Amino acid sequence: MAEFKPMRKSENLFHTLLSREIYASGQVKSFPAGATILNINDYVKSIPIVLSGSIKVIQTDQDGREILLYYIKPPESCIMSVLAGLNENTSKIKAVVEEDAELLLIPVTKASEWIQKFPEWTDFIFALYQKRFEELLDVVNAVAFQKVDVRLLHLLRQKSSLFQSREISVTHQQLANELGITREAVSRVLKQMENEKLLTMTRNKITLL
Repeated sequence: MAEFKPMRKSENLFHTLLSREIYASGQVKSFPAGATILNINDYVKSIPIVLSGSIKVIQTDQDGREILLYYIKPPESCIMSVLAGLNENTSKIKAVVEEDAELLLIPVTKASEWIQKFPEWTDFIFALYQKRFEELLDVVNAVAFQKVDVRLLHLLRQKSSLFQSREISVTHQQLANELGITREAVSRVLKQMENEKLLTMTRNKITLL
């Protein structure tokens, strides 16, 4: 099996011994797009490392409204899952597969053990924490200060980058859920963007121009 490769910023930090332990202890599983791999209030028993595809991390309130927090791409993991697992707490987020994904699932007990055993693993976790903290600040800033059209265009560009395509298969309701706004608001802003020649729309598909 191929050797595990950590985040780009830490690319040369994981030595062969840790890579071998990661694959020996973990289990590789495939998940289709739309699959929920972690729900709010679930106990975290394994920590996912994305080998291919992508995952979106969502916050949900008591009324079922959602907002997208960030995406997880190869070869990253979810710091929220890491922290909940290491502290034996329940999850505060929902993780859903955005595009068909292959994940390496690491037992929480091993992840905790490696913090003492491998400084490289600790560096990996801290790098994740910093990256996600900055992304969460961007979300707060967007919700507090940016107009809906700016947030929507940013989200579409994120999806375009993830799928490596200008054509995005997504519904207006899905976009509304991820932005935490109404479907009517999304439809209105998308129509405005289409009139401004920023994109074109067909049924459940949006193409960035």
